[in-house]
Amino acid sequence: MNGDVIESKLSKIAKRTTANIIRELLKATSIPGLISFGGGVPDPETFPRAELAEIAREIVLEEYQITLQYGTTEGDPLLKQQYLEYLKRHENIHGLSDDQIVITSGSQQALDLIGRMFLDEDSICAIVDPVYLGAASAFRIRAPKFINLPMEPDGPNLQILENSLEKMSADELERFKFLYVVSNFDNPTGLTLSLEKRHHILDIAEKYKIPVIEDDPYGLLRFEGEKIPTIYHLAQQRGLQEQVLLLNTFSKVLSPGLRMGMVIGNRHVVRKIVMGKQAADLCTSPLLQRLTARYLERHDPLKVLQNSLKVYAAKRDVMLESFEKHLIHFEGTTWTNPCGGLFTWVCLPKHIDTVELLEYAKERKVIFIPGSAFSVDGKSNGNCMRLSFCLPSEAEIQEGVVRLADAIDAYQKENGD
Repeated sequence: MNGDVIESKLSKIAKRTTANIIRELLKATSIPGLISFGGGVPDPETFPRAELAEIAREIVLEEYQITLQYGTTEGDPLLKQQYLEYLKRHENIHGLSDDQIVITSGSQQALDLIGRMFLDEDSICAIVDPVYLGAASAFRIRAPKFINLPMEPDGPNLQILENSLEKMSADELERFKFLYVVSNFDNPTGLTLSLEKRHHILDIAEKYKIPVIEDDPYGLLRFEGEKIPTIYHLAQQRGLQEQVLLLNTFSKVLSPGLRMGMVIGNRHVVRKIVMGKQAADLCTSPLLQRLTARYLERHDPLKVLQNSLKVYAAKRDVMLESFEKHLIHFEGTTWTNPCGGLFTWVCLPKHIDTVELLEYAKERKVIFIPGSAFSVDGKSNGNCMRLSFCLPSEAEIQEGVVRLADAIDAYQKENGD
């Protein structure tokens, strides 16, 4: 067939590219009566839509020469200024200049650009297992070698990283490109990197001269407990900030539809990321950048978030209470108790394959993300699953867990377990 001709010419990267299971499962959310614990989709009732609508009209009519025109690849200067102020107020990060920031089309573009700028087929990088699916997708297509660090209650197992680095030759250390970690309310586990482990990461980075990629999309979504400084802030205190890149986004704070992401760090690396972005999309939407900038200029996102945090905390509580009622009798089942963010991580008895279980769940009109999706090779976390509590109502969460328990029960009966 003629289609085989063009398909035969696809690049190695294209052939390694696979569908994102979350994007695929989101297509199923249009099924009547379906309860989705799948995507980390914020509750749309939390979006500041009235304020955004007012600003949108204003900037189209009054700032059209900027908002409806091409923009710079680096990003809207006003948005960068507002973001610097945001970092000072909420993250205690000071002393950054304009050339240390690039605005991206969401954090996913930032991850893609980091993959392009750092990784070759002979590269080595360290990631947490389970790992954020978006990062796994962006890095995996570059075909590096991964060092998988099992997730512990307070963050990744850093002893494995130290042991691996200690055994590396000079050439391997040269090819080791970075450690990637989600610092707060990790996706998929909901766990948070402890202060001790943040310092430990910087100890390792200093000793072995390795970069750290800190992804922090959920840091403002804390329901309880004390805020922990970012790795980047701690690096500044130790004079190691040139070794850390901090990724941030307003997708979970304002609206994912804005597609606002940011990378801050070493100005020379940021400049390379800008060059890569020029080839990717020229610029992030000037209209959406200015909309975000004007919103930040007039509103404190942390104050506006307080109501959203109450909503998400209540939903988390309902989900965990439902687990205690309906999942506890499946012997060996465990789950995380996140202090913020959007996710909890459930691990079922070892004999249950959550990819197979998903089919039983779909029949009962409830979906989740199987744990194997959060590994670079699809071979680990097979008995686990990520459940998101942010989008369904409290009543839907309760019913969804009942349906999930019914699916697990049916799976075990049919598989003789």
